[in-house]
Amino acid sequence: MSETSNAKKPGYVDNGWPQANDGHAAHAVNELAAPVVGAMSPFGEVEFPQAHIPYVHPSTKINR
Repeated sequence: MSETSNAKKPGYVDNGWPQANDGHAAHAVNELAAPVVGAMSPFGEVEFPQAHIPYVHPSTKINR
């Protein structure tokens, strides 16, 4: 039990940081290095509002 209690804990590792294919860290683009003003969309080039939204409103018949 002493081996477990004396073991050093590793430092904080952020596993959510993006990695490039060559193994180097792919730094996120912030608004200072972006070609446009404002926040960048994580979904890429998306225009709002969408022309078609694939949504069907649910309708439930209640048994009474």
